[in-house]
Amino acid sequence: MKESVTHFIEKRLKLRGNQEKSAVDYVGKRKFLGYRLLNSGGLALAPQSLVRFKNQMRRLLKRNRPMSFEERIRRVNAYCIGWLGCFQLAKCKRFLREMEGWIRRKLRCVRLKQCKRVKTMAEFFMSLGVEDFNAWIQAKSGKGWWRMARTRTVHRAMNNDWFRAQGLVSLIGRYEVLKGERNRRGTEQVCPVV
Repeated sequence: MKESVTHFIEKRLKLRGNQEKSAVDYVGKRKFLGYRLLNSGGLALAPQSLVRFKNQMRRLLKRNRPMSFEERIRRVNAYCIGWLGCFQLAKCKRFLREMEGWIRRKLRCVRLKQCKRVKTMAEFFMSLGVEDFNAWIQAKSGKGWWRMARTRTVHRAMNNDWFRAQGLVSLIGRYEVLKGERNRRGTEQVCPVV
């Protein structure tokens, strides 16, 4: 089978096939352009694509990178929008939901670290509507940034609406918009040329 397909591609279509990447295997074990084919015929993300996405997010969201919060959000948005444009055909809603929460938590860590001092952090919490007592308790806690970013006070202060106001793009929202556009294009009728 492989020889037959290779012969057709190289002789008839006059294309060169990569012998290292070419193989005959079960559908679920192979990847192509970052996708893997499901037994049902749908597309899913290849494991390598998931790892690459998370590594890129780690690089962009490193707390020790000197960058304003707004610039960081702008870069995260740019990467996520481009990545979703490439992988909009995959069934990846659960992965996107997990990544959305993880990205928000990383951004909370970054924003908390930018406060630097206890007083600044407490004032930041109070400016976001946290009661004075809770703001000071949270600011004085000895928890690390990652643990603190998961506390109720921090979640209440920097909730999803706050991130929306900061301009962070929702991965799920963007995915559904792209999916809706794809479905609309598929149902549109082509006008005949006169």
